[in-house]
Amino acid sequence: MTDADGSPPPLPNLSTAQLGYLVAISRHRTWAEAAASLGVSPSALSQGIAELERRLGVPLFAAEGRRRVPHEHTATVVAYAERVLADLHELSRWLQLVGTGQVGRLRVGMIDIAALHHFPDAVWRFRQANPTLDVGFTVAPTGTLLDRLERGELDVAVCVDPEGVGRFDTQPLLRDELAVYAPASAFTPAPPPPARWGPWLLFPADSRTRRAIDRRLRDIGAPLVVEMESHLPEVLCEMVRQGMGWTVLPTSQAESGPHPLTRARDEPLLTRTISAVTRRGGAVHPAVDAFVTALRQAVSGTAGRTP
Repeated sequence: MTDADGSPPPLPNLSTAQLGYLVAISRHRTWAEAAASLGVSPSALSQGIAELERRLGVPLFAAEGRRRVPHEHTATVVAYAERVLADLHELSRWLQLVGTGQVGRLRVGMIDIAALHHFPDAVWRFRQANPTLDVGFTVAPTGTLLDRLERGELDVAVCVDPEGVGRFDTQPLLRDELAVYAPASAFTPAPPPPARWGPWLLFPADSRTRRAIDRRLRDIGAPLVVEMESHLPEVLCEMVRQGMGWTVLPTSQAESGPHPLTRARDEPLLTRTISAVTRRGGAVHPAVDAFVTALRQAVSGTAGRTP
C-alpha cells in the first residue's frame, strides 16, 4: 500500500513495551495474569493496549460483558509482534557479545536421536574446545524446537529439516533411515504382507515424522490402527519387545543396544533429513558456525583430524 504520491505510508510509532503487552495477553488466560507476568498493574496493561490501538489505528479487542476478546485480525498483529520482539532480542544479545568480545551463552536445541545417537561425541568435543562458552541444551521434538527457535529462545536447532516451512535457514547434516519393526511373534512362520501389519505404536500424530510415516504406510497398503503414541523411542521399542504392536523408528535407535528390534522388511520405510536450523534474517550467535562445523565433521569422520 502507498500514499497518493506513491511513497509508502509512515510506520506507526510503536514501543516494544506495547508489543510485549499484546504478546503477554495472547499467552495467558486473563489480562490479570498477563500483567502479573510483566510486573505491571492491570491498569497499566490496559492503558498500554489502548495506546497501541490508537497508534495502529484499529481496535484489537472488543468488549463482551466484562471480558475483552480479540478481533480476528488481532492474531496477525500478535504474530508480527512476536517476530519483532524476537528479532530485537537477538540483535540485543548479538550486540552485547560483539561489544564485550565474549561469546556468552549458546542455546542449542536437539531432537533426541541427534543428542543421544548422532552427535554426543561431537557435542562433547565442542564443549571441551570452548571452555568459556556456556552451552545450554534443550532436547525436544522438532515442532517444539522450531517454535522456540521462531520465538528467539534458541540460537540453533538440530532437528528434522522444516523443508521450506517457516522463516528458517537450514544446513543439512545427514539422512536418517526409518524402518518398520514388529514383535518376534509376527515372524512365525514368515513376516506378513503390509495389509496385515499392525496395530501400531507410533510417534504422536502432530509430529512431522509421524505425518511422513502415515503417508508411507498408506502408500504401501498398511492399515493404520494406532494403539499407542509416544515421543520416546525407548518406550516404543520396549512395547514392541513385549509384543504390544508394530512401530516405525530410526534404525540407529531401534537396532542398537543388547536387544535390537527386527525389521519387518529389509528396506527402510522412509528417510528424513536432520539439519542445523537457524532463524532467517536474525543476528546469528558468533558460536553457531563453529558448532555446526563440529557436527559436520562428526558426520564426515574428520572430527579431531588435522587439516
